[in-house]
Amino acid sequence: MAKTFSPGIVHAALAVGGFAIGTTEFAAMSLEPDLARGLNIDAPTAGHVISAYALGVVVGAPMLAVLSAKLARRTLLIALMLMFALGNGLSALAPDYHWMLVFRFLSGLPHGAYFGIAALVAASLVPDERRTMAVGRVMLGLTVATVIGVPLAQMLGQWLNWRWVFGVVAALALLTATLVAIAAPHDRPDEGATIRRELDALGKGQVWLTLAIGAIGFGGMFAVYTYLAATLTEVTGASVATIPLVLAVFGLGMTIGNIVVPRFADRALMPTAGGLLLWSAAMLALYPLAAGSLWTILPNVFAIGLGGALGTVLQTRLMDVAGEGQGLAAALNHSAFNTANAIGPWAGGLAIANGLGWTSTGYVGCALALGGFAIWLIAARVSPGELGVPADGPRRPLTVH
Repeated sequence: MAKTFSPGIVHAALAVGGFAIGTTEFAAMSLEPDLARGLNIDAPTAGHVISAYALGVVVGAPMLAVLSAKLARRTLLIALMLMFALGNGLSALAPDYHWMLVFRFLSGLPHGAYFGIAALVAASLVPDERRTMAVGRVMLGLTVATVIGVPLAQMLGQWLNWRWVFGVVAALALLTATLVAIAAPHDRPDEGATIRRELDALGKGQVWLTLAIGAIGFGGMFAVYTYLAATLTEVTGASVATIPLVLAVFGLGMTIGNIVVPRFADRALMPTAGGLLLWSAAMLALYPLAAGSLWTILPNVFAIGLGGALGTVLQTRLMDVAGEGQGLAAALNHSAFNTANAIGPWAGGLAIANGLGWTSTGYVGCALALGGFAIWLIAARVSPGELGVPADGPRRPLTVH
């Protein structure tokens, strides 16, 4: 009989994968100048490498979740991490820009499916009243990456070469696959699983409303984060050396948010989601006022980071409304947040380009957060019981043998 590990150990193993994914996703942005020089392209073209990864996430999340419906979740998680390791290993060896685009797209394919399935596994190991805390533990890997992984990756890129960063991420992915193989419970495939059953989730209005809340509401945070470095130098007057510190403070806010907020979400899921959106709107509205001084922007950025717990809350929300299509809905959550990662920077950039200034991203972000809250109101109105959210369908537990 296979050894049974405690939920905390399984959650930690899954979080290592989140750390690897978060490091490669965010570090690629900070290494953009190095990528441009290494691949003999200009900076705007290097941005396409980041877009290729995001496109892989959006495409891969639903595709892999549907096609792998009949696989045991443990087996699927191992396969996804091996695929992620391969994509990043090839990225480290990419001979030119065009191959790099292909390899970054391949690297992004397992991203959403991994987080979605990992969240389902994590939640299945604890009582229902602790589901969001379990999901938050998995997401801690991603948030800790913004505090520790990205700065270390940036230093590694400066000391050695940007290729080493992708190589290290590949090694972390292999480590995750090994840890999951050792610690995760040996579950049986769901015999009743079919592609059609997974796709049934797309017929549920509350699934689409939840995804829309994330795609719009989370866009506000990305509107500010994308242009934070430029705002610090152009408006705050901070030195380039302080930028990693401020980014780390933002990541610290996200990390603490994912530790604290799930405790409230497990008591009142939808009210917590609505509260987070209003909190984000208020903190983003304060951003233009706080940007003038390093001493005021630091607490403001930390507070904006706290709103990042919305991803964890909505991940649990999808478990309640997806019915039998758990895998697809859970994976689509990350497609929604990558959509937010496209909408926020685009809207913020539009405001800057029209002469509204670097700090206008705060007002843009506030508008997006309020847009997400408007969708939240619709979701609550469509199902008045949603403020106490009964499950719309059964969650598939792990069948362990």
